[in-house]
Amino acid sequence: MPIRAVLFDKDGTLLDYHLTWGPINLAAAELAAAGDRALAERFLALGGMDSTSMVTRPGSLLAAAHTIEIAEAWVEAGSPLPLQDLSRRLDALFTASATGSVPIGNLDACFSALRAMGLTLGIASSDNEASIRLMLDHLGLALHIAFIAGYDSGYGVKPGPGMVQAFAAALDLQPSEIAVVGDNSHDIDMGRNAGAGLVIGVLSGTGDVATLEPIADACLADIGELPAFLAPHLTA
Repeated sequence: MPIRAVLFDKDGTLLDYHLTWGPINLAAAELAAAGDRALAERFLALGGMDSTSMVTRPGSLLAAAHTIEIAEAWVEAGSPLPLQDLSRRLDALFTASATGSVPIGNLDACFSALRAMGLTLGIASSDNEASIRLMLDHLGLALHIAFIAGYDSGYGVKPGPGMVQAFAAALDLQPSEIAVVGDNSHDIDMGRNAGAGLVIGVLSGTGDVATLEPIADACLADIGELPAFLAPHLTA
């Protein structure tokens, strides 16, 4: 079937993960550690981020997990904050930080090109829905996006199929008419689990060729290559 819609991951796909989330992850670890620097460093290491290089490993907790999963891991590792309180405070931090989002390339131009091709666009993220909406408003991109799913939107979490299925249902499409684009194996697995028509990896985030190439239909440098790549897939 032809591709009629594109569902994007957010961080590492639309936003520069390391520039956007490096400072946020530092603040999150310090919050969870209640000011204990040594404990905060342990939380970052557990999450897969090197605080010196500010680089996060592919497939790590911070690269792929949602707020509650991060909070659970840090509480188990010694955070003095109760799980519910830590989860709430982390989500508040993530939402407040959304206005510091650093986009990858010219997202407005890319989204405009895709929409001109007749494609409907959506976002599925492990971040909370409020953060996604604030990011879109801050960057002036909300007009391009017809569907938003965060981990707390009620469609399930990655790598489950729910976000893709909800996007398909909202547009009255089959999952096979949707291309899923992401920088992480969770994104690719989500697309596969839902029966997406295409699952496309991008090398602009935490994922690398070794991680993504074996499981994706294609690996692109970033979403700037997407309009040309998708053009042949728009007709049956």
